[in-house]
Formats: sequence, structure tokens, C-alpha cells
Amino acid sequence: MPKEDFLNIDSLLSSEELQIRDVARQFVRERVLPIIEDCYERGVYPQELIKPMGELGFYGCTLPEEYGCAGLNNIAYGLITQELERGDSGIRSFASVQSSLVMYPIYTYGTEEQKRKWLPALAKGEKIGCFGLTEPDYGSNPSDMVTRAERTKYGWKLNGAKMWITNGSIADVAVVWAKTGADARSIRGFLVEKGTPGFSAPEIKKKHSLRASITSELIFQDCEIPEENLLPNVEGLRGPLSCLNQARYGIAWGAVGSALATYTTALDYSLSRIQFGRPIAAFQLTQRKLADMITEISKAQLLAYHVGKLKDAGKVTPAQISMAKRNNVAMALNVAREARTILGANGISAEYPVMRHMNNLESVLTYEGTHDIHTLIIGAEVTGIQAFK
Repeated sequence: MPKEDFLNIDSLLSSEELQIRDVARQFVRERVLPIIEDCYERGVYPQELIKPMGELGFYGCTLPEEYGCAGLNNIAYGLITQELERGDSGIRSFASVQSSLVMYPIYTYGTEEQKRKWLPALAKGEKIGCFGLTEPDYGSNPSDMVTRAERTKYGWKLNGAKMWITNGSIADVAVVWAKTGADARSIRGFLVEKGTPGFSAPEIKKKHSLRASITSELIFQDCEIPEENLLPNVEGLRGPLSCLNQARYGIAWGAVGSALATYTTALDYSLSRIQFGRPIAAFQLTQRKLADMITEISKAQLLAYHVGKLKDAGKVTPAQISMAKRNNVAMALNVAREARTILGANGISAEYPVMRHMNNLESVLTYEGTHDIHTLIIGAEVTGIQAFK
């Protein structure tokens, strides 16, 4: 029995899905793992991986082939994110933003001209995108955003700021959400291109989490946006929230990858670490920890898989995606913490990936909807009562 597939979940996957998973797994093993600890320590994203990931079809892989994408199903996409986050949350975050938060809204809400201009280049990794929704004072409540877009003679004038933006400082295009009126119903999406006067994206430094990821602010000061850069086919919070659902789905799979990385590290360590004349894997308390870890991972795998099947069938609900994101990220963080106890003091060493994953997951627990917000989404679904107000 494979040490990480206790329930033989591979038997549920098609040969194509397994092949795609294995390509992503090999990429992470050969290109990510040899460099990622150094990148994490130095606080840099390995930009040399951007185009190779595009060549393998990792970006926007569920979108149609006519736009240079792979046209895969959602299970295949989930498996890709699982393997990328097995390497590092920062690697998966880059791909998630590029795919779910940039390519998806351009494809879903953009004009044909916008699709032709951006999607093939984004799919290849020749262009990089970012997504601007969260603000310095508004995260969980985007309806109160203060970024404004006002009509001008030539298009739109954008003023405001966004915060905690993955890829922001290196992005060629930012999908930015702003109010054009007084309430949330007026929220519109804009494509803000790099080099636009009044647009800047300073990088946020001194992070203890997601260090191998570029995190930025987006600042707009009388930033002139031409009319053709408006995403015309959506208005209101439905636009950005639909993008977040795409990203949350990928995170649910990615968290499984992180958990597999820390679990297999702890298992291997427990079999080789000798104390009192025996490997620590021989002790009951260690076996209990390992049994709990693989049980929770297996449950999370099945949850992600079933939500993926619902998504491919067009039957998934936002609350179901919230359940998968909420459960799987919390699971992965608990597994990482338990793995750290098995490794003892070695668990904090960069010789092992456990502490890096644990620190990253503290961010993943918060972004794309906090654990508490997803709790309330599920609560509202089962009770019919909104607890947000």
C-alpha cells in the first residue's frame, strides 16, 4: 500500500489525470524541491520557474484550447495544485492567481479582444497577472471597499489601494475591482496594465510566511484606464466572489499536497530515528499521530475529489467549496504541527520542509476567505440565516 494513498484514491482517477499528476509531481521533485528552501530563506520567488510551468500547461488549464490553454477537467487542475503545494504554497499561489484570479475573469467576463490579447500569453507564462480585491482596511468585507473608478472623457480614473497582492510587483496586468458608485452593486473589474501612469506596486517585505512568494500593495493615484480595459460582462460582488471560488477550490487540493509533504517527512523520519534502541515509529504515541494524520489526509482527499466531480458536473455550490477550503487547510496545518512534534527539535530545521509548510499555511488559512468566514458561509447554508450582519 502506498504510504500516502491509504484509501487507494488513485483508483478513482483516469489514466490522463494520473499522467498529469505525475508530470506535476516530477516537475516539483526536479525543479522546485532543490531550490525552494534557499528561496524561502532569501525571501524571493523563483521566477525562472514561471515559463517552464507555462510550457507544461499549468496556467488556466481548465480553459479552452483555442486560447492556448489545456482544456482539462477540474480534477486534473486540482491534482496540479496538489503537487505544486507539495513543493511550496508560494509556487501553488503563483499558479492559482494566474489561473483562477486573472485568466478566469478575463475568460468569463472579458471581451473577445481581451481574451485574445491576454489569455495565450498568460497561459505560456509570457505575461504575469495579479488580482486586486483586498484593501488595507477591508479584507473579509469587500463590499465596503474604498477604491473608486470615475468616468472620464477617455474612460475611467482609478483611485485607491489594494493590499496583500500575490505577484503584484512583477505583474504585467492587474485585475482590479473598484466601485463606480455608492454601493456594492456598482463594483466593476478593470485590467490595469503595468506602466500605466499613476499605478505602482511596491513589494511587501519582512514576512514570516509565504517567503518564496511576491506579495505587494497596489496603489492607484488618478490612474487613467481606457474604456476597453473594463471587464464588461459582470457588475457587483458576483464578479470577484466567483473568482475567489475558483481559487478556493484549488487551495482545497493544494492543502492536501502540503499535508502529504509534512506527513511523509514525519513518517520517514520516525522510521529512521532511533531512541531507546528502537525507531520512534515503534512507539504507540508516534503511531497514533501518524494514524490520525493519514486518516485526516484521506478524508480531505475524498472531499476535494468529490467537490471536483461536482464542479465538473456544474453542480457545485460556493458553500461546498468553502467546506473543502476550510477543512483541508485546517487539516494541513494540524498535520504540519503534528509532524513537527515527531521531528522534535529537527522539525524547525531547514533540512526538513515541515516548518516552512507550517508557516505558509498560516497565510493560506487566512487568504481567499478566512477560516472563520468559511465557517459562517457553511453556517448560513445549513441554517438559512446570515450571520454576517
